[in-house]
Amino acid sequence: GTRDYGPGEMFCREHIERTVKECFTMYGGSCLDTPVFERKDILAGKYGEDAKLIFDLMDQGGEQLALRYDHTVPLARYLAMNGGVTPSSKLWQVGKVYRRDNPVMSKGRMREFSQADFDISGVWDPMIPDAELISLLCTILTKLEIGDFTVKLNHRKILDGLFEVCGVPSDKIRTISSAVDKLDKMSWVDVKKEMTNEKGLDPTVADKIGEYVKLKGTSCGLDLLEKLEADATLMANANATQGVAEMRILFGLLKAYKLSFDLSLARGLDYYTGLIYEAVTEASAPPGFNAANASAPPPAAPTTPAPTPKSKKSKTPKDDEEEIDENSVGVGSVAAGGRYDNLVGMFAAAAAGEGKKSSGLPCVGVSIGLDRVFAILWPKWVEQGMRSKETMVYVMAAGDGLLQERLELVQELRAAGLKTDFLAKNKPKLPTQFAAGERDEVPFAVILGGDELKEGLVTVKEQKWELVDGKKAKIETADKGTKLPRSELVTWLQNSQTFKEWSTGRLV
Repeated sequence: GTRDYGPGEMFCREHIERTVKECFTMYGGSCLDTPVFERKDILAGKYGEDAKLIFDLMDQGGEQLALRYDHTVPLARYLAMNGGVTPSSKLWQVGKVYRRDNPVMSKGRMREFSQADFDISGVWDPMIPDAELISLLCTILTKLEIGDFTVKLNHRKILDGLFEVCGVPSDKIRTISSAVDKLDKMSWVDVKKEMTNEKGLDPTVADKIGEYVKLKGTSCGLDLLEKLEADATLMANANATQGVAEMRILFGLLKAYKLSFDLSLARGLDYYTGLIYEAVTEASAPPGFNAANASAPPPAAPTTPAPTPKSKKSKTPKDDEEEIDENSVGVGSVAAGGRYDNLVGMFAAAAAGEGKKSSGLPCVGVSIGLDRVFAILWPKWVEQGMRSKETMVYVMAAGDGLLQERLELVQELRAAGLKTDFLAKNKPKLPTQFAAGERDEVPFAVILGGDELKEGLVTVKEQKWELVDGKKAKIETADKGTKLPRSELVTWLQNSQTFKEWSTGRLV
C-alpha cells in the first residue's frame, strides 16, 4: 500500500501539485498544514462504515492516536480551536493521508496517498461557494489535461428524503447510503443483495430505492430536477424539497460546465449535509463496467449469470484482506467533496463542555486524489517522452577545462533564474560533457573556449529531441552553435522560444 517514486515520476507529480496549488491561490485560498496524526477520538464517529479503514496508533503513554484519514476532519478541528479563523475563509491543504484499504497500486489506490483539499467556510448566499468549488475543480482538471471528465452531483437532503419516502428506517439511512454509493462499481443486483441480506432492509423498500437511484439527469440536470419536482410524494418530504431547491440554484450558476445529476451518488461519509459531488474520467470505472446501466434495477425475471472464471492474483492476501485483480479495477473518482455544515460545530460543542452553547460553521470542500491523477497522467507522459528534469542550460568547456570560468558562469545563470548544471570535473572532455547534458535532454549547451573568452564571447547550441518508435532521439543537425557576447547570454536565453514555453510549465 506504499511505494517509492523515482525522479521522472516525481517530476510529473510535482507538475500536478504545482498546477493544483496555483489554481488554489488563483481562487483566493490560503495554505494550511495540520498534523499527520490526531487523537483517535477526534476522528471517531465521522466516517460511518469507513471508520474501519482508520490506521490506529498507540503512543508510549497509552494514549490512543490515529493517522489522519482525510484533511476535512483535521480542518474542522482546527477551525473549532481557532474560532473559525475569520467569519469566512478559503483554506487549502496538500499532504498525505492514510487508509487501511485494499490497495490497487497501478490505479493510484494505496494506503498512503496524497490529497489536495480546498475548503470554504462561513455564511454565504446559498450555493455560491458550492458553485465556486465546482468551478475550481473543473479548472484544475482542465489545466492538468486529464482528458474528458464529468462532475457527478447529488444532494444529501434529496437522498435522505427519498430514503424516508421509500420507507428506510432512520437508523439504517447512513448504512443504506453507503451501499448505494457502490453503484459506480457494482451492479444493482449486488447492491440490493447487500442492502437486504447484509443490512436487513426489506426487499420491497430496496426496490423503491432502485426506481430512484437509476435516474440520471441530462441538459445540466434540469430534466431530472423537473421530474423530482413533479413527484408529489417526494416533494411532500421537507428534506427532499430543500435539496431540490438548492440544486436548482446550483445548476443556474453552473450552466457552462459538464455536470451530471446522478441520484446514485451517495458519498458514504457521515459528515456531509448538503451538496455532494465527484469527478470521474474514462479511467474511473472498472474495465468493461457499464456505468450507465449500473444503477438500473434488474429485469423482472433475471437469468442466473454464468460463473466468472477466477483471475490469477499477484499475491496471497492476509486473513483480513480481500484479493483484488488489478486488471478488473478502475482508477475511481479523481476528486470528490461536498457540504458539511455541522462538523465544526461538533468539535466546538465538545470544547465548550456539557450544557454550554457553541456555534457551528457552514463549510464546503473539495478533495483531489493526486495519486489517482498521477495514475492517469504518468502513462501519457511516458508515451509523449516528457523530460524528467527542468535543467535548461548545461555549461561546458573546450580544451583546458576552465573550471573557474564555468563555475562563475553557472552561478551567474542560476542567479538570473535559469536552471543550470555542469560536469563536476576539472578537465572533462567535451564529448563527455555533451553526453551528460544529452542524458537529461538539456536544451541549451553553453560552450566556453579560451580564445572566445578573451574576446568576451561564448557559444550557445540549442539541442532538440523527438520520439522515434516510442523512444526519445536527439535531432542531429549541422549547426555548430551561435557565438554571442557573454554579457548578452542571459537575455538571449530568456528571449528564446524554449524558455518562454518552459516558463509556462510545458516541459515537453
